[in-house]
Amino acid sequence: MIIQSKHFVVTGAASGLGLATVERLVADGAKVSGFDINEQALAELSERFPGSVKGFSCDVCDEGSVNNALDMAEAFAGEVRGVVNCAGIIGAAKLVGRKGPYELQAFQRVIDINLLGTVNVMRLAAARMTNYEPLMDGERGVVINTASVAAFDGQKGQTAYSASKGAIVSLALPAARDLASVGIRVNTVAPGVMATPMLMEADEKVLAPLLAVTQFPKRLGAPAEFADAVAFLIGNRLMNGATLRIDGAMRLP
Repeated sequence: MIIQSKHFVVTGAASGLGLATVERLVADGAKVSGFDINEQALAELSERFPGSVKGFSCDVCDEGSVNNALDMAEAFAGEVRGVVNCAGIIGAAKLVGRKGPYELQAFQRVIDINLLGTVNVMRLAAARMTNYEPLMDGERGVVINTASVAAFDGQKGQTAYSASKGAIVSLALPAARDLASVGIRVNTVAPGVMATPMLMEADEKVLAPLLAVTQFPKRLGAPAEFADAVAFLIGNRLMNGATLRIDGAMRLP
C-alpha cells in the first residue's frame, strides 16, 4: 500500500513508538488519527501537525470507546486504510515475589491492554475496511501489531508481558488468513530494546545488561527505526502474516 494520501489509525500515539510512527506516516504524506488515553498529549500532537493529525481519546479495551474513536476518525479523514497498534504496558512482576504471588488482577491488566486491546482495535477497524473499495492487488487495508523480543526470550518478571506479546506473534498468521478473502494484511513488528521515554527512565543497571546482549549496532534502538519497519510492512504488499524482528541480533538471557 502506498502511504501517501492514505488515512491511518495509530494507537498509543501520544508517545514512544506510537508517536514515532505518527511522525513517519505524516512525513510520507498520510493523514493520521491518533488514539490514546493521554488527552493533553493528543491535543499537543494535533497542534503540532494541523490538518494532518487528529487525536482522539480512546480506551483500546472498550468496544464502545474504539467504535466512537473510529467514527470520529472517519469523520476527520475518511476511510481508515491502515491500523498500527502500539498501545501497551509492561507490568513487570515475578510469578512469586517477596510480597507473594503475582496479583491476578495486575496480570490480567497486561493481557487486557496488550493483547485484547490490540485484537479489539484490529477486529473493529477491519470490519469497516471490508466495506471499502479495493486498491491495487485487491487490498482494502493493512494492520501492523506490536510485539516484542520478549515474545521469544522473556526475562524474569516478564511472564504477563511475554505472554501478551507471544500471543501477538501467534496472532499474525491466523489473522492474516482470516482476513485474506477481504484483502486485509496483518503483520507484526517485534522490537528489541528501544529508546522510548518509558525505558529511558530506567536505571543504568537495568540498561547495561540489555546492551551487553545486543550484538550490532550496540545501542538502544531508535523509535524512528521501529517506524521505518512499520512503513516497510505497509508498503510491501507481499508481506503478510509475518513478524519482523528489529533488535540488533539481541537475544535476551
